[in-house]
Amino acid sequence: MKKRINGYLLAGLIITGILLLMTLVGVFYTPCDPNAMSMGEKFLSPRAAHLFGTDNFGRDIFSRVLKGSGTTLAIALATVAIGAVAGTLVGAATGYFGGIVDDTLMRLNDALTAFPSILLALLVISIVGPGKYNVVLALGIVFIPSFARVTRTAFAGLRDVNYITSARLMGASHFRIMAAHMLPNTLRVLLPAITIGFNNAVLAEASMSFLGIGVTPPDASLGYMLSEAQGMFSRAPWYALCTGGVIALLVFGAGLIGEGLQKIDREVA
Repeated sequence: MKKRINGYLLAGLIITGILLLMTLVGVFYTPCDPNAMSMGEKFLSPRAAHLFGTDNFGRDIFSRVLKGSGTTLAIALATVAIGAVAGTLVGAATGYFGGIVDDTLMRLNDALTAFPSILLALLVISIVGPGKYNVVLALGIVFIPSFARVTRTAFAGLRDVNYITSARLMGASHFRIMAAHMLPNTLRVLLPAITIGFNNAVLAEASMSFLGIGVTPPDASLGYMLSEAQGMFSRAPWYALCTGGVIALLVFGAGLIGEGLQKIDREVA
């Protein structure tokens, strides 16, 4: 029987892969200096020399998008890494041990969840100040509860299955049981959660930078650039359209990957 191609996953990987490749190229090479100003070339529409046109300072928007994408992706990946690692540790402990450990850690988790995520991020930023590292810290804290809930549910469901009980009776340590036997079997639910978290991190970083409380100059990010583009939409609509389009493609591509992974999970189940 011929195996069907997972169209969601394939399309998501293609879109995201192209954007990641462009971002990687932008780390080492850009057609123009992203910060170089040329007042004689301001508000140029897209053309061969400037694929995305220029802004109010004559800066090449395509080069700035390449650099800004790198910042946004780095923040999103770091945010998801912090949230996934910390959340998985919390969820694994609560789901495996239960009892007072579960009650204590999940009450803390519920306390974080009680705050709207963007409000909690704003609170952290107001304390530590804006900047890309502080944005990573703030969003990483916000993402912990979602990963903790997913991992807790998966570990709680595996805690009393036969092979876990057998490993426990054979004298395997709690750490070995969780790391070697339970964690690999939770990846099918963690991977879609990571793609969803990546999507949310991209949007959250863009929103915070758009509001002026995220990444600050001279660092460029897609959210900050979209904020810049808002004030010149009538003169240079291509700035907002190109920058917003890249954000939309990032989110769309990662969303397709997440949908594809969930489809695989449903077929396996």
